[in-house]
Amino acid sequence: MSDKTIRIGGASGFWGDAQHATAQLLKDGSLDVIVYDYLAEITMSIMARARAKSPDAGYALDFVTAAMKPNLREIARQGVKIVSNAGGVNPQACANALREVIANLGLDLNVACVLGDDLFDQRDALAAQGYREMFSDDAFPATEKIASVNAYLGAFPVAAALTAGADIVVTGRCVDSAVTLGACIHAFGWGRDDLDCLAMGSLAGHILECGPQATGGNFTDWTLVNNLESIGYPIAEISRDGRFVCSKPEGTGGLVSVGTVAEQMVYEIGDPQAYLLPDVVCDFSQVQIEQVGENKVAVRGATGSPAPDSYKVCTTYADQWRGGHTMTLYGIDADKKARKFADAVFAASRRTFKQFGLADFSETSVELIGCESQYGVAAQQRESREVAMKIAVKHPDAAGVGILLKEMTGLGLATPPGLSGFAGGRPKPSPIVRLFSFALPKGALAIQVELEGVFIDCADPCGISHSSRSIDRPVPPSITDGDVLTAVPLVKLAWARSGDKGDKSNIGIIARKPEYLPYIYAALTEQAVALRFAHFLPDAAATNSSCYVQRFLMPGINGINFLLHEALGGGGMASIRNDAQGKGFGQLLLDAQIPVSAEILRQL
Repeated sequence: MSDKTIRIGGASGFWGDAQHATAQLLKDGSLDVIVYDYLAEITMSIMARARAKSPDAGYALDFVTAAMKPNLREIARQGVKIVSNAGGVNPQACANALREVIANLGLDLNVACVLGDDLFDQRDALAAQGYREMFSDDAFPATEKIASVNAYLGAFPVAAALTAGADIVVTGRCVDSAVTLGACIHAFGWGRDDLDCLAMGSLAGHILECGPQATGGNFTDWTLVNNLESIGYPIAEISRDGRFVCSKPEGTGGLVSVGTVAEQMVYEIGDPQAYLLPDVVCDFSQVQIEQVGENKVAVRGATGSPAPDSYKVCTTYADQWRGGHTMTLYGIDADKKARKFADAVFAASRRTFKQFGLADFSETSVELIGCESQYGVAAQQRESREVAMKIAVKHPDAAGVGILLKEMTGLGLATPPGLSGFAGGRPKPSPIVRLFSFALPKGALAIQVELEGVFIDCADPCGISHSSRSIDRPVPPSITDGDVLTAVPLVKLAWARSGDKGDKSNIGIIARKPEYLPYIYAALTEQAVALRFAHFLPDAAATNSSCYVQRFLMPGINGINFLLHEALGGGGMASIRNDAQGKGFGQLLLDAQIPVSAEILRQL
């Protein structure tokens, strides 16, 4: 680390990311910090169940065994700092496990953990205070069904741990970007009033937090991305004023371009002018991304406003049961065979329900993969000689799901011809894990850093109330020529990336050239997007699309971000859809027809 820049590598984007990432980044030899993001709401519920079985569980075990243990000697030799949210619901146990490994290797490394996000033991008190769900206004869930309650902490406790002398910092639930921002705060001494710097550091963290999604993974122009098997993990070289350059280790696969980085910037965001984090409210609408070399992209232009007055708290809880199975059918009229089989399974299940006095299914889902079932009104192929038939259900009782799964198997010899598939035993019912999010005043948390037995208090200022109603919105682009327009697929004009937050999905669209944006904006209205995704949205979206689809301009990258509400069937572990997280929604939009002028047509 120089006095002007800090180089940070992102080695993990989820629990299960590639094990070679740490060694790859260490081989670069010029990093100051390596950060790891392991957590999602689903992950928290899984870790919570593990902790319930064992008080020493509840963290990302492979962070200790696969990421750290084989690489600790090299980490110590290079003096690279490590910051990770691998602590999950038990950061203290994760820190202690690391200390044991370090001691066994005879190394001298200090481990700190950030505490205070876990509110599970306060669930009864929180329920008594009457907190409501921040999006749906639902009542607080029954406390006996709750698996986890965690506040999203910010970056200043991470910075405090590094300043106190930690070589490795483990957190529980913090915002994904906080592991990067905390390292920047420590390196540059940014204060809570350095809002634009905090916004830029948060953006750098957002680019790094999903690992190779910034270096060619999930990229629209995937044919340009070489050697996926050795894809490079992202590096951000961040300056004292917050500007940064994205790259990847030399000799690795993948691609770092304006498109790959812009796609990651729009991933899983809502209002780009009100990206709320514990330490700052970010405005990404005027961010500019520039190619400055081979696999090098410069990023600038994020701005910040004062931190909000509350933490977002995510509660996971069990609610009903779900289950399903995928089978394949082939031959003439395979799609019709699949639908007939699905109808028979539901009919047989309901007959058994009556025998046992069970309620009907809460929700059913039949998706025929191969018949463009994901495309809705935009489907071009509704018949196929080969389909994957996914049948899934929700039911108040595990027994109800079990009956369906048994009937799917029991009808195997009674099906129309062509049933096939490669599978093991019969699937089992699983609990539906729902997400309940609410805002908790900052003063309600006691945040501490534990460093080798010493506890450091890290109080967070109260912040201010934030409202998006006061935001000045960019002027929409307009088409100025009067040419006869010819329609072309959106993919010729733009890149796209989609993601999820709970039951919401976002679709970010980035025009390949500035002159394409007015035509994209004119064609992709809220109404047009609602129609295209009507099969995923509530019926009410047909008459009130603006309540379910929001459109936000991002002029800096010539982009548009769409936010689709109630689009994922509950999202995550609560959904029975094939794409419960909206990861493919961007792909569904890329072949939308966009009318363009003759001049634009000549450029394509």
